[in-house]
Amino acid sequence: MKPIANWLTGLGLLLCLGAAHGFNLGQELRNAASELQKPDKSSRLGGYSEEEETAIGRQIAGSLLGAAPLVKDQQLQKYVNNVGRWVASQSERPDLAWHFGVIESQDINAFAAPGGYIFVTRGLYRLLDNEAELAGVLAHEIGHVIRKHHLKILQQSKLVDLGGKLLAKQVGGDEKIHNLIGSGAEIVSRSLDKNAEFEADRIAVVLAARAGYDAFGLPEVLQEIGHSAAGNSGSVALLFKTHPHPDERLTKLGDAVGSNFDGLKGLTLANRFYRLKP
Repeated sequence: MKPIANWLTGLGLLLCLGAAHGFNLGQELRNAASELQKPDKSSRLGGYSEEEETAIGRQIAGSLLGAAPLVKDQQLQKYVNNVGRWVASQSERPDLAWHFGVIESQDINAFAAPGGYIFVTRGLYRLLDNEAELAGVLAHEIGHVIRKHHLKILQQSKLVDLGGKLLAKQVGGDEKIHNLIGSGAEIVSRSLDKNAEFEADRIAVVLAARAGYDAFGLPEVLQEIGHSAAGNSGSVALLFKTHPHPDERLTKLGDAVGSNFDGLKGLTLANRFYRLKP
């Protein structure tokens, strides 16, 4: 059975597993999950309508795709959207019009734009070994969206006023916004506060567990990225310019999680993972 068909078969299993997790979680573990998802005070932003947020994200996504188009593999894109939307449905913003994609870039990186636009590079996707790792990566980017981390950057750039209203009436037609966003990477690749990255890591563990996956898919990816760094791979250069080192992220995440998730037996779904064509 092909991976996409497997998705439909396995979705029921994930639903059952997610429900079982919810039933079996002890109060201490539920409290830990709640604590991990608490937003940092610095990331709490208000005043943006969902329409405005989505309009900004759409502009950024369009500019980014103009520089690095989607990989021409419809089955891959469908698969990544299925996984991403399932994980996003476990978040506090399940009703956003979430969009996921794999873009043509050999760099090892992933990007999130406001409103639910999330992209993984071909280079990072090739690094993944199973669906749980993909879910962990997407969950981290989902964390950025639900906490509006990139909107904070836009606000600091004076693109959005302190009340959260767009300086332009229509985002798509505003030259100032277009010039600021540039290729799209200008915003999505700009360094976030370290605490925002650590917060997104914590959220990723919780969302992956809720979705029925092995909660430690993201930490495994971070370890692999660390190995790439040790080999002086130029493909991680941009990632390291905009993110804390994987070792630091793993340490922070380990301190936050402790042993609270050790009893969960989530799925890795390596057999269902969609492999990129050579």
